[in-house]
Amino acid sequence: MDMLANVGLIIIFMLVLILPFRVKCIEHNLEVFLFACGVVALTLSGLIIIPGEQTGWSLAIVQEALLSPLYVTSLFGIPIGIVQIVLVFGLVIYYFYHRLQSAIVGMVDRLSLAWIVFLLIVVLGLVSSIISAILAAIILVEIVNALPVVKKAKVEIAVVSCFSIGLGAGLTPLGEPLTTIVVSKLSGAPYHAGFTFLFDRLGIFIIPIIVLLGVVGVILFSWSHTGNEKLECIVERETIKEILIRAGKVYLFIMALVFLGEGFKPLILEYVVSIPSAGLYWINIISAVLDNATLAAAEINPVLSSQQITSALMGLLIAGGMLIPGNIPNIIAAGKMGISSREWAKTGVPLGLILMAAFFCILFIPSWLGLT
Repeated sequence: MDMLANVGLIIIFMLVLILPFRVKCIEHNLEVFLFACGVVALTLSGLIIIPGEQTGWSLAIVQEALLSPLYVTSLFGIPIGIVQIVLVFGLVIYYFYHRLQSAIVGMVDRLSLAWIVFLLIVVLGLVSSIISAILAAIILVEIVNALPVVKKAKVEIAVVSCFSIGLGAGLTPLGEPLTTIVVSKLSGAPYHAGFTFLFDRLGIFIIPIIVLLGVVGVILFSWSHTGNEKLECIVERETIKEILIRAGKVYLFIMALVFLGEGFKPLILEYVVSIPSAGLYWINIISAVLDNATLAAAEINPVLSSQQITSALMGLLIAGGMLIPGNIPNIIAAGKMGISSREWAKTGVPLGLILMAAFFCILFIPSWLGLT
């Protein structure tokens, strides 16, 4: 039974990876598709018995799926979650869109589009660890949507920026759920992880790559933007109904990721976490379609060496930008801008593979050659 259930989970994983690019109705209803796959995966995982581990459906998992979209932190006792942020900022933009449009027009008048693209990617990447990846993604979407550039260029700017935001958010526990989990799990001996733990270990890699992504974004923009002078800065004013529907889709998307992450838990625990660090780095490319917080919770523990922790986290953070389900900023940007899975992957997959290969060489080759 365990073997059949594992085969079923592998089939579901392949369907999640392939069908959004092949079937139009799935591409346009990605949230519903991922939710259905998550439900089936979680049901199958309940057939697999792992000593000391809870698999399959449980009240705790249902509660987590229902509450995760609504609670990331709290402010004065008020719960703050992804859905509330998306909803509130959508309404703020609805009521103040004239002022937002004036601000963006003023920015475009003062700076060249190439500089705006560079600063957008770099600044949002650097501050996402403080203001959170969610808020950084919402700011990104509103600015990019309003820029007077062609659709292809907007998609590429959004994808590169989400790579930057996802990486930058990995520098502090405030950035995203993954970092909160990692710092919590390593808070004891021997690491005694605190607020600057991730910055101290990953900053030397992440900050240069964010600047590099700014340069990459400008290059892609120069290739894609036709320079059509008729394009204007326009902030689209959604209807209240559209704002509510978008918030509902984000809610369903997060629920789907929780179910998928828990559903694939047997595969992660039985096969993934036992892989050596170099292999684990590449296996973590599955975070392109799974919640990287779930993978981090399974993989990261105090017995790992500093290099193992660094390589696992870099693999998760980089791969998270490759496809829409891989990161919260991707979900927000794709939903608001109407970016399809295929459009995202056209830029995200090549860029992610190049970054994965480059950092593999940086992290592992020197030690293999006896240089560190």
